[in-house]
Amino acid sequence: MQSRTELRADCANCVGLCCIALTFTKSADFALDKPAGEPCPNLSDDFRCTIHKDLRSKGFQGCTVYDCFGAGQAITSRGQSAPEMFAALPILRQLHELLWYLDQVLEYDEAAREAIAHLEDVSRTPDLTTVDVNAERAAVNELLLKTSQRVRGKQSKKKERRGADLIGARLRGADLAKANLRGAYLIGADLREADLRQSDLIGADLRDTDLRGADLRGALFLTQSQINAARGDHSTRLPDAVTRPAHWTAAGA
Repeated sequence: MQSRTELRADCANCVGLCCIALTFTKSADFALDKPAGEPCPNLSDDFRCTIHKDLRSKGFQGCTVYDCFGAGQAITSRGQSAPEMFAALPILRQLHELLWYLDQVLEYDEAAREAIAHLEDVSRTPDLTTVDVNAERAAVNELLLKTSQRVRGKQSKKKERRGADLIGARLRGADLAKANLRGAYLIGADLREADLRQSDLIGADLRDTDLRGADLRGALFLTQSQINAARGDHSTRLPDAVTRPAHWTAAGA
């Protein structure tokens, strides 16, 4: 059974799949347009990024946020053709994302063990394009909701903010412990020193969210990608499963 530690990108054992298979759209996240299937111009012949240490300063912030949940190296090891690998990447990434969530569910509910075994079996499907990802997500979501309710318990209405538009919200020091922030839009929100312990953050948009000094210990279903998209510093308290992004330190936060 894979743990969340194993469901992390290992670029050294991948052939730069995300740098080739995915589409880049010129924006604040990418400095250029790149169609799917065409190698990024920054990708070297040995499948290494030539600007890895300077991605953000050179306009490739999106690359520092993306996380394949270990799908890249898993697909690379299969030895399939390039088109097969490109088609498989987004599918296996979603399956691995579900495994990431289920690993945390297992801390509270043994029922997750069967679901994990099933998904790991599905992940080994030779032709991943035959997998019904939506059906797999629906089945897992039942366990995620059940776990969220068990951990958070009954909360006040102000903490039920599922899908809420909190873009740019001033929430410094807010008590959001055990809040339901599933799918909430927190882009650019000020959450400095906020208490987010055991809050449900699945699908929450944390792009440029200020998490300096915030406490996210025990946060439910938080991913590395979400943390990478946010802003934080040495005083931001994170769950054990995610790591402090290098650019937080590099920015002098």
